[in-house]
Amino acid sequence: MSALKRGIALSVFLPLAAGLFPSLAAAQQPPGNAPPPTVTVVTLHSQDVTLTTTLPGRVTASAEAEVRPQVNGIVAERLFDEGRRVKVGDPLFRIDKTTYEAAVAQAEAAVAQARAQALNARSEADRVATLRDRRVASESTSESAIAARDAADAAVEVAEALLRTANIELDRTTIRAELDGEIGLAQTSQGALVTASQANPLAVIRTLDPVHVDVTQSAAEVIRWRREVATKAADQQPDRTVMLRLADGSDYTETGTLTAAEPYVNETTGVITLRLAFANPDHILLPGMYVQAVVQQAKAQNVILAPQEGVARDRRGQPIALVVNAENQVEQRELTILQDMGNNWVVSEGLNDGDRLIVEGVQRIGPGMPVNPEERQATAPEGAAAPAKAEEAAGSDAAPAQGDPKDKTPSDG
Repeated sequence: MSALKRGIALSVFLPLAAGLFPSLAAAQQPPGNAPPPTVTVVTLHSQDVTLTTTLPGRVTASAEAEVRPQVNGIVAERLFDEGRRVKVGDPLFRIDKTTYEAAVAQAEAAVAQARAQALNARSEADRVATLRDRRVASESTSESAIAARDAADAAVEVAEALLRTANIELDRTTIRAELDGEIGLAQTSQGALVTASQANPLAVIRTLDPVHVDVTQSAAEVIRWRREVATKAADQQPDRTVMLRLADGSDYTETGTLTAAEPYVNETTGVITLRLAFANPDHILLPGMYVQAVVQQAKAQNVILAPQEGVARDRRGQPIALVVNAENQVEQRELTILQDMGNNWVVSEGLNDGDRLIVEGVQRIGPGMPVNPEERQATAPEGAAAPAKAEEAAGSDAAPAQGDPKDKTPSDG
């Protein structure tokens, strides 16, 4: 457990203020024949737990495509419903194509003209070749005819290429989806002039199933986590499954996985970006949404889950707790805490299996005093008064529960 202790520090401030545990000097034995004070205890049991860390992040689409015009013209028609799903090849906008149809007709005429000229040049070259064979035409005349024929053939290829270009531009007057996904609001309207070089897209298509969640983690914490993982046996390795907590505090129904990490550290912030992937069949997660990823980081064996109301800090900032020993006397313990887990602290040292942790009634007790322990009920009876909380105690030497500067939530890489 020592390696885990070095690798994982306290993640949040301990919740109890000064006055939880009285000092030894203030602890008084019950006067005369007064019965020992009654305290409420919780019997602790060791167990294996999975340690987690919570990382804030933002949802991003797994793929995104901006819809942009590739030709200039006036928008004649919008062909999609905003906010709906589109597929690759679906028509989205139609640009007025009159000019481009005329360009195609002109290119077709140029091809016909070039082909006619090429046919004439081939005939002339054949005629000159016959005359040359009869020694009527000179060699230079024959070569000129052949060159003219080749130039005419090349002119045909140029005209045909221009025709293909004209047809491509005509086809581009219908702007189509290049990605399967959900299309957003149109950023232009019928009658607007659009250009191939404009900065603003006409719309944006995003793939929302699956989605990505990008979170950041400090480089130091990533290094520490990776070292911890390297020292663990295969059965102690953390699961790569990630839970997600939504902005309203609820848990997302689908689990995700850690898919990638940026291979560099941001020089300004000193953090590494981690990418998580989540299925999103109902489109609950939307790009830009703030979420919290709960990442498994390590498995801790034989640790104690101690209720937070039974733990405080002394003046040195050391977490401490009061327990009842076999003689029903109070003992003070110094603890090593790995992190919080719900309403409990994960304690690796200082508490043992079977210990009775005092959680209520600490106002008039101190180490060494005899007490009458009562096990806490799982559920308080209906209408019963709320028990006095440990944090209501005053006049103690215990210091206020302050977070150590070194206390950090353990990380996942």
